[in-house]
Amino acid sequence: MDVKKEISDYLHYCKHQKKLSDLSIKAYEIDLRQFLAYTISLPEHEISKAVISGYIQELLQKYTPLSAKRKIASIRAFLNYLEFEELLDANPMKKIKTKFQEPKRLPRTIPLNFIEQILVAAHKEQEMATTQYGVFVALRDKAMLETLFATGMRVSELCSLKTGDIDLDEGTIRIMGKGAKERIIQIGNIEVINALRQYQNSNKSNSDFFL
Repeated sequence: MDVKKEISDYLHYCKHQKKLSDLSIKAYEIDLRQFLAYTISLPEHEISKAVISGYIQELLQKYTPLSAKRKIASIRAFLNYLEFEELLDANPMKKIKTKFQEPKRLPRTIPLNFIEQILVAAHKEQEMATTQYGVFVALRDKAMLETLFATGMRVSELCSLKTGDIDLDEGTIRIMGKGAKERIIQIGNIEVINALRQYQNSNKSNSDFFL
């Protein structure tokens, strides 16, 4: 099998039949050219289980788990194509376990000075608003940002808050988290409470708190 020719045919298939984006095709091309270079460097110029297993090990040593996973997916898609076109008697990838543990990524924190810039911009937006709708949006944005930074709640939790979940007299917010677990957050910052109260006075909704 002329692997180089088959890669070229496969990329043509991806572009004209699968209608993949140029960016996706470019990524496939890079991944498959690297795989081709590896197979050419071996004494046996064939696509076998041993060759693919060796290449996967090399990927895991050279690249991050996420990049290696993408490159393995490119090879799997290419081999599925060869099998479908009956250019391979059997797809060796089907006999290889490609699942591996990816390291958990810790969420990055936003620098304090950047948070301050965001809040300053939100307050300026309110000062510069000239229409009733503009004032409403500015109040909403300021209240959302103040609440997010003060409580650390998830964005999804913030968006699903109901009017009955906010008790500004007590300074509390009731949140329904993952697994329908309820928790109460105490707001200890008067500026956050004021921002929420200003927005609450302009919000005529009886259901969702943030519109």
